[in-house]
Parts: sequence; structure tokens; C-alpha cells
Amino acid sequence: MFRNRLIRFLTVLTGAVLITSCSDSVQGPTSLSASVATSDHRFRGGGTSSGGSSTTSGLSLEALWWDHEYDNIIVSKTIGPSGGVISIPETGLTMEFPVGALSSPLTITITADQRYVAYKMEPTGTQFLKDVTVTQSLLNTTLAGEPLTKQLYAAYVANDSLQLSGKVPVTELEPSKTIFSATFPDQPQAEIWLIRHFSRYMLASD
Repeated sequence: MFRNRLIRFLTVLTGAVLITSCSDSVQGPTSLSASVATSDHRFRGGGTSSGGSSTTSGLSLEALWWDHEYDNIIVSKTIGPSGGVISIPETGLTMEFPVGALSSPLTITITADQRYVAYKMEPTGTQFLKDVTVTQSLLNTTLAGEPLTKQLYAAYVANDSLQLSGKVPVTELEPSKTIFSATFPDQPQAEIWLIRHFSRYMLASD
């Protein structure tokens, strides 16, 4: 009898060790870049390409706020057929252009909104041959350190001069995914979305 109890104890102990090991692996990375690299890249919006973008009719959303105002942040860089990356460290934005997204070199200019998590991307009307991946850190927004209570949307605003206060009419919702903290699973760290054209995009909720 003692031998049988010992065998059952060792079996339970082994199972507990395996569960703990699996749990540790699920928690995974704690850094934003590592979380993005290992995350499930299934995007809301129906797919992993611009074909998943959904046009909207009569939909209005509220733009997400920065946690403080920014002054005249503008970044320009030439991207060619070999692809490249544009980033704005101050606001936590990164744009990744894959090989073949452009057929010829193009100087791209990104202007951050002063109050809202939104950007004007130029040249206006630019079309890309492949999906461009946009990653926005949420650590310098009003969501930082707070649980996510509403779904986030990556929204295209057709009017570059439209004021973003209050409810803002949007033209498209882009395929997007929210990355959450490994330590605090209800707190969002970043939003990733896919685009195939310029110009103005914002993060918003309903």
C-alpha cells in the first residue's frame, strides 16, 4: 500500500512540475518587442492582408489620447523596393515596409498628432503592393497601466484636416491586433495593424 501511495505521489509531483513549466513558457517574454515577435498574428478584420479592411458607413469612434501633448513631431525617410523601417521613438510608432511594398524609392513623411494617437502619412494617396505593418506602443497613452475595457480599432480617416475631438467619422477599419502585458494580462502594451495606403490613421474605441 505504501508503495502504491508513493507511486501516486511521484506521478502527481511530476505532473505539477510539467504544468508549472508549461505555465512559465506561456507567460513568455516581458518586453514589448519579444511579445510582438512571439504573438499570434491573427488580425481582427478578417485576415492578414488589406483584403481584411472593412469600409464603414456612418461609423464614428473616439480617438485615443496621448498621456501628454507632443510638439511638431515629423519624421521623413526614403523607402525603396528593398523595404525598410520608419520609427518615431518619442511616440512609440514603428512602420515596417516589406520587400516589394514599393516599386521605386519614395520619401515618406509621418506627422504625429499633438493630442491624439493619430498620424498623417504622406504622400497622401500612396498605394502599397504589400501590407505595411504598423506597431504603436500604448505605454505613452492614457491606456498605460490600465485594464482595457473597450476594443481598440485602427481606423482610417479620409479627411486630413478633420478635428479628432469627440466622435470622429471613419472610412475604414484596418486588420489589427492588441498585444497585452505578460505580467498584467488585462493591460494592453501595443496595437499592431496592417495598411495598404496612406494617409491618416488613428487608434480609437467606440
